[in-house]
Amino acid sequence: MQRNQLSSKIHLVGSIPLSSADEVFELIGLELAERCLRIPDGETGERRNWIGWQLGVFKNQNALVNIKNKEREYQLHPPYTFARGYSAQDLDFTDLGFAREAIASFSRFTRQQSEGVLPKSARFMVAMPTPFAPVYSFTSYADQLSVLPVYEAAILTELDEITKRIPHEMLTIQWDVATEMSIFEQVYGFQVENQWEFLTSALAKLGDKVPHDVEVGYHLCYGSMNSKHWKEPETLGMCVKVSNVLTNKVSRLINFIHMPVPVDRTDDVYYKPLWELKVNDDTQVILGLVHESQTYEKNIKRMNVARNFLPEFGIATECGLGRCDAHSMPGLMNLHNRLAEYLDKLR
Repeated sequence: MQRNQLSSKIHLVGSIPLSSADEVFELIGLELAERCLRIPDGETGERRNWIGWQLGVFKNQNALVNIKNKEREYQLHPPYTFARGYSAQDLDFTDLGFAREAIASFSRFTRQQSEGVLPKSARFMVAMPTPFAPVYSFTSYADQLSVLPVYEAAILTELDEITKRIPHEMLTIQWDVATEMSIFEQVYGFQVENQWEFLTSALAKLGDKVPHDVEVGYHLCYGSMNSKHWKEPETLGMCVKVSNVLTNKVSRLINFIHMPVPVDRTDDVYYKPLWELKVNDDTQVILGLVHESQTYEKNIKRMNVARNFLPEFGIATECGLGRCDAHSMPGLMNLHNRLAEYLDKLR
């Protein structure tokens, strides 16, 4: 069993609406302590709106021009297409910023550890979008297959730099899988033959690119733009299907998989697909069933129903918290703590 494997009862998905990584680390250290052992920097500043900060990367490409209208609902910005006479070989995604931000935050993370704010056993978690997400969001349907390999190579270069600069035993990589889930759920289209095979193979490749002594996990996401999903999941069926396929396709251990649980789901139907889950015994399943809008007792009710189908799991919110109110964070962290204490008593 690897360092910290299965010991992090509370999972923070990524973004936290505070002004700096130091504030995020201090909040986590104060409120969660040893219960949260994969610690993100909160994706503060320009990174707060998930992939929104990558728009500038596309905007600054001489090879791309902006289309005036969005191609679909739930799109952050009208997409880009190739300018006349330009092609994928003219793209230059030299510095996406993920490595730069991660390395800077890691220095703050280690300082907070040395000062006793954060537990020494914790890993620093870097949450990254899959390459497909920015490409699908910011380029036109007609050009996505041309742009994707170039952007994928760039994000893997960022990953390589992160894993060179941060000690492997102190690092966790989380791949954010939101856009792919919208394709799997047939909410949006993608112009490629055999979408399922194409996208699941790409997701597996990302997992395999993470060195084996670095933790890796997948956050399966249904979106949170404007405080709503692009589709309310009917059950955990699609999350289980994706998890099972990734378990078969990824050659290394997947350390954790996070699945969302909508606020109103306390029925057996939603959780029943967990009986079909076939992940590695050392893969931690994290259920995003913590909702600050509800009482402690209602959160407990969701947890108790889930335990009928999966006795052991970590807890989290459905998605990152970047769009939430900063003033609610101490209370939300306290709710996580109380719910984790409840699970401890059942074990």
